[in-house]
Amino acid sequence: MATGGDVPTNMTIYINNLNEKIKLEELKKSLLAVFSQFGKILEVLAFKTLKHKGQAWVVFEDVSSASSALRQMQGFPFYDKPMRIQYAKTKSDVVAKADGTFVPRERKKRHEEKGRKRKDQHDANQAGMGQNPAYGGAYGAAPHLSQIPYIGGAKSAVPEAPAPPNNILFVQNLPHQTIPMMLQVLFCQYPGFKEVRMVEAKPGIAFVEYENEMQSTYAMQGLQGFKISPENPMLITYAKK
Repeated sequence: MATGGDVPTNMTIYINNLNEKIKLEELKKSLLAVFSQFGKILEVLAFKTLKHKGQAWVVFEDVSSASSALRQMQGFPFYDKPMRIQYAKTKSDVVAKADGTFVPRERKKRHEEKGRKRKDQHDANQAGMGQNPAYGGAYGAAPHLSQIPYIGGAKSAVPEAPAPPNNILFVQNLPHQTIPMMLQVLFCQYPGFKEVRMVEAKPGIAFVEYENEMQSTYAMQGLQGFKISPENPMLITYAKK
């Protein structure tokens, strides 16, 4: 099966039309945030060189995750620019090392020339065991008890009433590595977005402000339960004023 010309489906997606003004580390963290909902990510690649500006590669553990990400995130407004996504034409190093086809950079060109003659291709699907420990469980930490919505018990016999609808959202159950820019990428796609505020002393929560309560409600409905990581579906309520 091939998609986008003669590029076969594989576990790496290539993204371009990215905002070139975003700093490299921030870009990689934000890509990890928006794509990890589709499955385990082995690697996010982006480079400073002029040739690679506005581009990135996201390597998933399996092909089905990459396919879901490509299908669902095509055209997603990422830092005010719609992402253009396709399957990567070349295998990433992390996948190549796992399936035994890795060749160091300095020998790669000569190897590729020989490879074209031999047409010796290896199936990337065999790389299921290749895991990059850099991302293993990066977002796996359970939220602190203070961030879990209080359901009942010794504290109070009467549950606290939720805040009435207003223009500020209270977001809970975020991975502790979440940075404001990750949330801005998600919430700014909804009209009326103003700002994201995080409390440094309390990781895992954030406040997102919109111009009015209709706009905040629309954003809440659109992102309720969105997973920045597989273990962390966002819990969004109205903030107490």
